[in-house]
Amino acid sequence: MERLWSTFRRVIRSERYSRFTLQPSEDGERHGEVNLSDDTEVEAGGSPSFRPAPAPNSRCSLLYLALGILVVFLFGCLVGLFSHPKPREAPLNCDLTMKNQTEETKVAAPEVQLNFETIAQILSKKLTRQIFQKTLSDFDLPSRLAGSAEDMHLANRVFDEFTKQEMNPWTDIHYVQLQSMDSRRPNVVEFGSDIFKPTGFLVYSPPGTVQGKLVYGNYGCKEDLDVVQKSNVELKGCVLLLRAGKISFAEQVKNAASKGASAVLIYPDFQEYSYKDTTVLYGHVHLGSGDPYTPGFPSFNHTQFPPTESSGLPKIPAQTITAAMASALFKKIGGPLPDASSGFIGGMKQVSYRLGGTQNITVQVNNVLVNKEIHNVFGVIKGFTDPDRYVVLGAQRDAWGQGYAKATVGTAVLIELAKAFHEMVEKDGFRPRRSLVFASFSAGEYGSVGATEWLEGYMSSLDKSVFTYINLDGLVLGRGSVRASASPLLYSLIESTMKEVKSPLGSGTVYDMVGRTNWEANVMRPMTLDDPAYPFLTFAGIPSVSFHFVSKNSEYYPYYGTSLDNMDHLMYQTNQRMEEMTVVAAQFAGQMALRLVHDHLLRLDVSRYNGVITKAVVPVYRLVRRLSNSGQLSVDPNWLNRARGAFRRAADDLSITIANTNVDDKEACRIINNKLMRVEHNLLSPYVSPVETPFRHLLLGRGTHTLASIAAATDMDELRTQLALATWTLQGCANAMEGDIWDIDDEI
Repeated sequence: MERLWSTFRRVIRSERYSRFTLQPSEDGERHGEVNLSDDTEVEAGGSPSFRPAPAPNSRCSLLYLALGILVVFLFGCLVGLFSHPKPREAPLNCDLTMKNQTEETKVAAPEVQLNFETIAQILSKKLTRQIFQKTLSDFDLPSRLAGSAEDMHLANRVFDEFTKQEMNPWTDIHYVQLQSMDSRRPNVVEFGSDIFKPTGFLVYSPPGTVQGKLVYGNYGCKEDLDVVQKSNVELKGCVLLLRAGKISFAEQVKNAASKGASAVLIYPDFQEYSYKDTTVLYGHVHLGSGDPYTPGFPSFNHTQFPPTESSGLPKIPAQTITAAMASALFKKIGGPLPDASSGFIGGMKQVSYRLGGTQNITVQVNNVLVNKEIHNVFGVIKGFTDPDRYVVLGAQRDAWGQGYAKATVGTAVLIELAKAFHEMVEKDGFRPRRSLVFASFSAGEYGSVGATEWLEGYMSSLDKSVFTYINLDGLVLGRGSVRASASPLLYSLIESTMKEVKSPLGSGTVYDMVGRTNWEANVMRPMTLDDPAYPFLTFAGIPSVSFHFVSKNSEYYPYYGTSLDNMDHLMYQTNQRMEEMTVVAAQFAGQMALRLVHDHLLRLDVSRYNGVITKAVVPVYRLVRRLSNSGQLSVDPNWLNRARGAFRRAADDLSITIANTNVDDKEACRIINNKLMRVEHNLLSPYVSPVETPFRHLLLGRGTHTLASIAAATDMDELRTQLALATWTLQGCANAMEGDIWDIDDEI
């Protein structure tokens, strides 16, 4: 045995045995060394100059070496056998086994994806009237003011529901400045001997006391105020009395300030709002969204930003009053009568709707800012192919009062859709290609504060990952028709969804209900500043959609912003079929989301933008051509038109590519989807500040950069600058659709 070991050590110790050697070190240990071929000398004939010297008695040594290795191996096996006895078998844990099976089920995607029709049927069966009866009842609270204890309770409820569905929920916390009435100093309106103390108010109105002539200005639209001025009624320094409707409170106050008014009073007229004359109105007058004291950046507690204010904050006080208060003011207002064809005559009886301008009125607003902590709650169902691409379904959780139509229905739909999609993945074999994010936002009544703060906080990642936002606020406002506002990229998806969802009126589909001919004119409406989807579309550049089931021939819900937004009134508006309408609305939202995460290619139709762009470019072209012909502007009128043509060609090329793409080619699909996702974002002007001009969309935003504003420009230098920037924004969007730099069409 000793002879075996000595032979083995002698062979290993030989430093000439091979190019891999064990070299002794200073500490006495041997270390492996590999001699690379770089330093090897080569003799003629290609043989290496270094060869191992033949070991004496090589045959005997090799024999002893083999026997030694065999002995060592057998000895090691015996040691292992006796030193490591067979472990005992633990009793079977059924819970653990089921958990492991569930986890394996989650990971293993089926080879054959279920087709859309099958999945859509499964989804529809999970959304029932009985389910929504319970969920609507669970989330119906008498009060849900943003940042209140009730709001936090609802946030925790949503979080718990997402936890039950294993949706990895998380909470996004913001510290925002909201506004409330001063409990010690009420707001006051004095007109002669009449003194009113309204209990409603308008958030973000500047406090102060002003006095001026009372003037009636209808809805406060620009054309309405022009009518007043043409009637020789002075607007500068006046207090404008306006009726709610047509445009937002913020736009009414802005228009009034632009004419020099000192304050604004807003009331609900019986022509649009057929409820008690003592009903109180609430709202906000920030011409923007989010916390107006952190414009363009998030209201996180750990961030330190310099004090600044949104450019959309009003400069003059504004206050809501009841119809009864307005009636008393009209009886004493005096002044000339408006023309019968002006549209100034409302629905109040025994009221002449005179224009005023003869008597002073005093308005005192004592609103105070309050710091509030608000919680946005999220849950996710991750995709199996592109989990880093997701559609977001969001609902506002807060309201001024009960907020049944505004917040309760949307929150219930959010919860039930999350449950349905989770069950489809867990039990029905559904494998969404992309992820679904479910979001419950707070402070929506203050101007989409919670949602906008989230966008501001995570803009750098959201604009690369979120490809659609589906707004669930106000889904059910009536029964008989549909109204929708959306990015043109989603028009085709809306149309196909209407053809797939059954009509709530009986036979046929929603598409049949709204009328097959000219459905866009019957259904689609421009997205307004008050729409919760507006910041997603025009600030973040995310294709977004809002839709509402409404009563036939109706354009609005009269109980928004009042204490009358409750279940009883929504039941009345839906002919006692509120739960059935909620099911239809949930199916509509669910089928849109399903289509977006199921198909290989995103349902974003770029060609739908062609008509929108042409419609916006034509008035600019006519203006520039007229000014060029008159010598006032030295710019080629075809400049912007060429960029429009480049967009159309790029959109057509992309459509052809989509039609000829093999959807089983994952890389090809991802390249196309990346292009589709960037179209909306590339229509945001990169030349304006999100702090000063947050709604940067070239076509759908607000500001001097938009094509609509350029078409009305009067300053030649400003027109030339904005025209150049708009042209290159549109051309840049076209270039991005082309993709490869060698395919770019940059001739403008």
